[in-house]
Amino acid sequence: MTITAYCPCPICCGKSDGITSSGTRAKEKQTIAVDPNVIPMGSEVHLEGLGTFIAEDTGGAIKGNRIDIYMDDHTQALLFGIQETKAYLIKGNQRKNLTQDTLL
Repeated sequence: MTITAYCPCPICCGKSDGITSSGTRAKEKQTIAVDPNVIPMGSEVHLEGLGTFIAEDTGGAIKGNRIDIYMDDHTQALLFGIQETKAYLIKGNQRKNLTQDTLL
């Protein structure tokens, strides 16, 4: 899974209110933007080496096996860069490996 980062600034989002496409306020270490055709909105997703997040947002560039992690600071988001990791969709106490099980 390709992982990038974004912040609530107009450069990253085209707006600066911090409100996600699901209507929640984006929160660092919680919010991720996903392609809802791959990961349903509201899903809990574990990113290996990065933690567990909630799919609360979408984005124009977030298509297929790509996830954008919300960060409060623009510089921090830029420094995160582009990373590759395994992603797991968590349902109860089960994990589904999105990297291997998702067909695009």
